[in-house]
Amino acid sequence: MSEALEDRPRGVGLYVHWPYCARICPYCDFNVVRARGREAEGARLGEAILADLEAQAGLIGPRPLASIFLGGGTPSLMPPDLAARIIARARALFPADEVEVTLEANPTDAETARYAAFAEAGINRLSLGLQSLDDDALKFLGRDHSAAEGVRAVRAGQAAFGRVSVDLIYARPGQSEQDWHDELARAIDLGPEHVSPYQLTIEPRTAFGRAFARGTLRPPEEDAAADLYEATQAGLEAAGFEAYEVSNHARGVAARSAHNLHVWRGGDYLGLGPGAHGRLTLNGVRTATVAHRAVNGYAAGVEAGQPWSEREPLTPRDAAEERLLLGLRTVEGAPMSLLATLGLSVGTSPAADLMADGFLTVTNNRLVATARGRPVLDGVLKALLV
Repeated sequence: MSEALEDRPRGVGLYVHWPYCARICPYCDFNVVRARGREAEGARLGEAILADLEAQAGLIGPRPLASIFLGGGTPSLMPPDLAARIIARARALFPADEVEVTLEANPTDAETARYAAFAEAGINRLSLGLQSLDDDALKFLGRDHSAAEGVRAVRAGQAAFGRVSVDLIYARPGQSEQDWHDELARAIDLGPEHVSPYQLTIEPRTAFGRAFARGTLRPPEEDAAADLYEATQAGLEAAGFEAYEVSNHARGVAARSAHNLHVWRGGDYLGLGPGAHGRLTLNGVRTATVAHRAVNGYAAGVEAGQPWSEREPLTPRDAAEERLLLGLRTVEGAPMSLLATLGLSVGTSPAADLMADGFLTVTNNRLVATARGRPVLDGVLKALLV
């Protein structure tokens, strides 16, 4: 086994992509479709996901289950009984002790009313797309919930699941540092154990991307966005959150996302559902998989025994580069053994230069991005992997 495959978790994670949304947000570049009128299609998709789970489990053999993540789209629109079937089958195929099972949800009252059923299905962690606690901002972001619904959803999630993470979007047009400071403080006061703050990103294929191209949408300038980033770090740190990954903050080690950590540490995970990405070790080779993007195309592919549009064995160098890219996003960093596979050394350029400039350091035989390096990690990685 190559060095790039060493030091990885033994278990297998499970990512399920449920692509349906009540509405498509103007900043969203994910593989999503409107839910209305697609009940029969959704039923077929559910059976396809279960069949795909069985087939992929047969490929990789017995492994302990590391985590389950129901993402999307809006998986809280999934029938809770389907979630229960997926969770139960995953546990049967990959026996393990209690594992983290996360559900992504939007904070509408309609979805909040389903929390008890999802908890009964086996969900024990909620990842809530709060995005903002300002009604005008929520309208700008195309969300279909109010700030009051967001507050109710956090409290209901804490009662139903115990563990709640909230997503927030900042660096919105016209947002001042004081406005963001106050909004972030209100979110922290709700008591989530985990916060994922994301700078608003303008993707070309989205409604915001088209507005930006027309000149009708202007995000904050780079310096202003950097100030908002620093305010985010300071506000969360003061409230007892650790930035254990570039965009993820947790109140203690136990509050970290087990599923995301499994992925960042280079663990295997099954990607189930339309367009889902996976990483599997097949015949000793790290293999990237991508499912068919179209809902019916995915279902037909599963039924034909061909769920993937792509199945690419990674070279040792490609696998090592991916591990480095993911590992440097976290406070854990990446194993030093990866550097030799990539032809790098901390004693020579470019790694030595990045360390001398304070962007990288070595801790416990791992290469780690510093507090200075993490805000500019894309540039650090570009320089490192030139």
